[in-house]
Amino acid sequence: MPQQYHVNVIPTGPFLAIPEVSSERREYVPIGWLEPPTIPSNKIIVLQNVTKYIFGILTSRMHMAWLAHIGGRLKSDYSYSTGLVYNTFPWPDASEAQQAKVSALAQVVLDARANHPTANLAQLYDPLTMPADLRAAHQALDRAVNRLYRAEAFSGDADRVALLFTRYAALVDPLATAGHRWRPRQCARGAQGGEGEGGGRLGMSEETAGPRIKSGVTFGGEGGGGVAC
Repeated sequence: MPQQYHVNVIPTGPFLAIPEVSSERREYVPIGWLEPPTIPSNKIIVLQNVTKYIFGILTSRMHMAWLAHIGGRLKSDYSYSTGLVYNTFPWPDASEAQQAKVSALAQVVLDARANHPTANLAQLYDPLTMPADLRAAHQALDRAVNRLYRAEAFSGDADRVALLFTRYAALVDPLATAGHRWRPRQCARGAQGGEGEGGGRLGMSEETAGPRIKSGVTFGGEGGGGVAC
């Protein structure tokens, strides 16, 4: 008899479950808490020891916009990953009072879900059947999270993502905020791989690249020319 699960992350307490794939029709990915003895499958991402503040940020429109623009796709559905979406997301700088407000509004979202005990998360977050109280709870949470990033209202998801990209750039290239932008070293063409023009390889050390990139970047193209440092 097999005695070891394929998924060996078996939480001993409540955990937040994020589906790896979710319909692009949804305004919000249905993220929720599960408890033992539920065993998570390989199709969900498990977050343990999560506060309601973290849940509030992850289920906000700000994070959903980041997922829609940064995340992968399976067919046309959103594909959530820790490396591409979660780890790259620029979290806001929030005071204790602001975190408490977001946590309270996140609880309102959970309470609105509980108002519909016969509906599952797929039904609750279907844009055609989403209950009005749940939608209103999410919109109130969205407004609070938006204000963690700036006081001015956002015109839409493109506006949100533009600000998030600006923050992401500051995180991975802090010298740029001080007026010093990173530039690659000058390299000799043809040091690797022939004389052709086109694709090449730009080698960078960790000291040169900083946190933005840890290895060389390969550019595709015709010809076999290479650029190496």
